[in-house]
Amino acid sequence: MSMPESPRQNRRPYFWEKFTKTVPDGRDLAALRAGIGRGAGEVPAMWPYYTALRPSGEVTPRLRAEHAALCLFASHQQSQRTLMHRPGVGLGIAMGVLRADGKFSEEAVDRRFGAAATATTFAELTLHLRGLVTQLRALPKPQPVDYTRLVQDLVDWQDPDKAAATRRIWGSQYFTRRDERADDATPAR
Repeated sequence: MSMPESPRQNRRPYFWEKFTKTVPDGRDLAALRAGIGRGAGEVPAMWPYYTALRPSGEVTPRLRAEHAALCLFASHQQSQRTLMHRPGVGLGIAMGVLRADGKFSEEAVDRRFGAAATATTFAELTLHLRGLVTQLRALPKPQPVDYTRLVQDLVDWQDPDKAAATRRIWGSQYFTRRDERADDATPAR
Protein backbone atom coordinates (compact mmCIF):
# COMPACT_ATOMS: atom_id res chain seq x y z
CA MET A 1 0.00 0.00 0.00
CA SER A 2 1.41 3.34 -0.98
CA MET A 3 1.91 6.12 1.52
CA PRO A 4 -0.13 9.29 1.19
CA GLU A 5 1.33 12.09 -0.84
CA SER A 6 2.88 14.89 1.13
CA PRO A 7 2.09 18.51 0.27
CA ARG A 8 5.64 18.82 -1.10
CA GLN A 9 5.05 16.24 -3.83
CA ASN A 10 3.58 18.63 -6.43
CA ARG A 11 0.17 18.67 -4.84
CA ARG A 12 -1.75 21.48 -3.24
CA PRO A 13 -2.49 20.79 0.41
CA TYR A 14 -5.83 19.21 1.16
CA PHE A 15 -8.32 21.55 2.81
CA TRP A 16 -7.78 20.13 6.32
CA GLU A 17 -3.98 20.40 6.00
CA LYS A 18 -4.24 24.20 5.88
CA PHE A 19 -5.20 24.41 9.55
CA THR A 20 -2.85 23.94 12.47
CA LYS A 21 -3.72 26.53 15.09
CA THR A 22 -7.29 27.31 14.02
CA VAL A 23 -10.33 25.42 12.81
CA PRO A 24 -12.11 25.92 9.47
CA ASP A 25 -14.79 28.55 9.09
CA GLY A 26 -18.38 27.34 9.38
CA ARG A 27 -19.19 28.61 5.86
CA ASP A 28 -16.43 26.44 4.39
CA LEU A 29 -17.70 23.41 6.30
CA ALA A 30 -21.27 24.06 5.18
CA ALA A 31 -20.12 24.19 1.55
CA LEU A 32 -18.38 20.85 1.98
CA ARG A 33 -21.34 19.24 3.74
CA ALA A 34 -23.44 20.17 0.70
CA GLY A 35 -21.65 17.33 -1.08
CA ILE A 36 -22.92 14.62 1.29
CA GLY A 37 -24.84 12.08 -0.74
CA ARG A 38 -23.82 13.74 -4.03
CA GLY A 39 -21.26 12.66 -6.59
CA ALA A 40 -17.70 13.96 -6.78
CA GLY A 41 -17.51 17.24 -8.66
CA GLU A 42 -21.30 17.71 -8.80
CA VAL A 43 -21.58 20.46 -6.16
CA PRO A 44 -20.27 23.82 -7.41
CA ALA A 45 -19.77 25.09 -3.84
CA MET A 46 -17.13 22.36 -3.37
CA TRP A 47 -15.07 23.07 -6.48
CA PRO A 48 -12.65 25.52 -4.78
CA TYR A 49 -11.76 22.90 -2.15
CA TYR A 50 -10.71 20.04 -4.45
CA THR A 51 -7.11 19.32 -5.35
CA ALA A 52 -7.97 16.47 -7.75
CA LEU A 53 -10.26 18.22 -10.24
CA ARG A 54 -9.20 17.77 -13.87
CA PRO A 55 -9.91 20.11 -16.79
CA SER A 56 -11.59 17.17 -18.55
CA GLY A 57 -14.09 16.80 -15.71
CA GLU A 58 -13.15 13.13 -15.37
CA VAL A 59 -14.17 11.56 -12.07
CA THR A 60 -11.06 9.67 -11.01
CA PRO A 61 -10.65 7.40 -7.97
CA ARG A 62 -8.62 10.21 -6.33
CA LEU A 63 -11.39 12.77 -6.91
CA ARG A 64 -14.00 10.34 -5.57
CA ALA A 65 -11.82 9.69 -2.50
CA GLU A 66 -11.12 13.36 -1.91
CA HIS A 67 -14.81 14.21 -2.25
CA ALA A 68 -15.73 11.58 0.34
CA ALA A 69 -12.99 12.75 2.71
CA LEU A 70 -13.99 16.42 2.36
CA CYS A 71 -17.61 15.57 3.20
CA LEU A 72 -16.60 13.32 6.11
CA PHE A 73 -14.18 15.93 7.46
CA ALA A 74 -16.82 18.68 7.25
CA SER A 75 -19.31 16.55 9.11
CA HIS A 76 -16.69 15.54 11.71
CA GLN A 77 -15.43 19.11 12.20
CA GLN A 78 -18.89 20.67 12.58
CA SER A 79 -19.16 22.52 15.92
CA GLN A 80 -15.74 21.26 17.08
CA ARG A 81 -13.28 23.62 18.74
CA THR A 82 -10.24 21.51 17.90
CA LEU A 83 -9.14 20.24 14.51
CA MET A 84 -10.52 16.78 13.67
CA HIS A 85 -7.62 16.01 11.32
CA ARG A 86 -4.59 14.55 13.05
CA PRO A 87 -1.74 12.96 11.08
CA GLY A 88 -0.95 9.41 12.13
CA VAL A 89 -4.44 8.51 13.41
CA GLY A 90 -5.61 5.88 10.97
CA LEU A 91 -9.27 5.00 10.56
CA GLY A 92 -8.88 1.74 12.48
CA ILE A 93 -7.16 3.50 15.39
CA ALA A 94 -9.97 6.07 15.63
CA MET A 95 -12.58 3.30 15.54
CA GLY A 96 -10.72 1.45 18.31
CA VAL A 97 -10.95 4.58 20.46
CA LEU A 98 -14.66 4.83 19.63
CA ARG A 99 -15.17 1.21 20.68
CA ALA A 100 -13.26 1.63 23.94
CA ASP A 101 -14.95 4.89 24.94
CA GLY A 102 -18.12 3.17 26.14
CA LYS A 103 -20.56 5.76 24.79
CA PHE A 104 -21.69 3.18 22.23
CA SER A 105 -21.75 -0.56 22.81
CA GLU A 106 -18.68 -2.46 21.62
CA GLU A 107 -20.93 -4.78 19.62
CA ALA A 108 -22.58 -1.87 17.83
CA VAL A 109 -19.22 -0.30 16.91
CA ASP A 110 -17.89 -3.70 15.79
CA ARG A 111 -20.97 -4.20 13.60
CA ARG A 112 -20.85 -0.73 12.06
CA PHE A 113 -17.09 -0.83 11.45
CA GLY A 114 -17.39 -4.34 10.03
CA ALA A 115 -20.13 -3.15 7.68
CA ALA A 116 -17.86 -0.34 6.44
CA ALA A 117 -14.92 -2.69 5.97
CA THR A 118 -16.97 -5.22 4.00
CA ALA A 119 -18.91 -2.73 1.88
CA THR A 120 -19.13 -3.79 -1.74
CA THR A 121 -19.59 -0.35 -3.31
CA PHE A 122 -17.93 2.99 -2.69
CA ALA A 123 -21.32 4.59 -1.98
CA GLU A 124 -22.04 1.94 0.67
CA LEU A 125 -18.60 2.44 2.23
CA THR A 126 -19.03 6.21 2.49
CA LEU A 127 -22.51 5.81 3.96
CA HIS A 128 -21.12 3.59 6.75
CA LEU A 129 -18.16 5.93 7.30
CA ARG A 130 -20.56 8.87 7.68
CA GLY A 131 -22.33 7.07 10.51
CA LEU A 132 -19.04 6.26 12.20
CA VAL A 133 -17.79 9.86 11.89
CA THR A 134 -21.03 11.06 13.47
CA GLN A 135 -20.32 8.76 16.41
CA LEU A 136 -16.71 9.99 16.67
CA ARG A 137 -18.00 13.55 16.83
CA ALA A 138 -20.41 12.62 19.63
CA LEU A 139 -17.70 11.37 21.98
CA PRO A 140 -17.10 13.48 25.11
CA LYS A 141 -13.58 14.07 23.76
CA PRO A 142 -14.06 13.91 19.96
CA GLN A 143 -11.60 11.61 18.24
CA PRO A 144 -9.70 13.00 15.20
CA VAL A 145 -8.72 11.03 12.08
CA ASP A 146 -5.85 11.41 9.61
CA TYR A 147 -7.91 12.60 6.64
CA THR A 148 -4.88 12.72 4.34
CA ARG A 149 -4.30 9.03 5.04
CA LEU A 150 -8.02 8.39 4.59
CA VAL A 151 -7.92 9.86 1.06
CA GLN A 152 -5.18 7.40 0.11
CA ASP A 153 -7.04 4.54 1.83
CA LEU A 154 -10.16 5.41 -0.17
CA VAL A 155 -8.17 5.57 -3.42
CA ASP A 156 -6.66 2.16 -2.63
CA TRP A 157 -10.05 0.74 -1.59
CA GLN A 158 -11.30 1.43 -5.15
CA ASP A 159 -8.43 -0.61 -6.64
CA PRO A 160 -9.31 -4.34 -6.59
CA ASP A 161 -5.61 -5.17 -6.12
CA LYS A 162 -5.34 -2.95 -3.02
CA ALA A 163 -8.78 -3.13 -1.39
CA ALA A 164 -8.03 -6.21 0.72
CA ALA A 165 -4.80 -4.67 2.04
CA THR A 166 -6.69 -1.50 3.00
CA ARG A 167 -9.24 -3.55 4.92
CA ARG A 168 -6.45 -5.49 6.66
CA ILE A 169 -4.75 -2.26 7.74
CA TRP A 170 -8.01 -0.89 9.13
CA GLY A 171 -8.64 -4.16 10.98
CA SER A 172 -5.12 -4.44 12.35
CA GLN A 173 -5.23 -0.83 13.58
CA TYR A 174 -8.60 -1.51 15.21
CA PHE A 175 -7.45 -4.62 17.06
CA THR A 176 -3.83 -3.56 17.69
CA ARG A 177 -5.07 -0.35 19.31
CA ARG A 178 -7.33 -2.40 21.58
CA ASP A 179 -4.46 -4.75 22.45
CA GLU A 180 -2.19 -1.80 23.27
CA ARG A 181 -4.78 -0.43 25.70
CA ALA A 182 -5.03 -3.84 27.36
CA ASP A 183 -1.23 -3.97 27.66
CA ASP A 184 -1.18 -0.45 29.15
CA ALA A 185 -3.58 -1.63 31.89
CA THR A 186 -1.22 -4.44 32.93
CA PRO A 187 0.63 -3.47 36.14
CA ALA A 188 4.40 -2.97 35.78
CA ARG A 189 6.59 -5.54 37.49
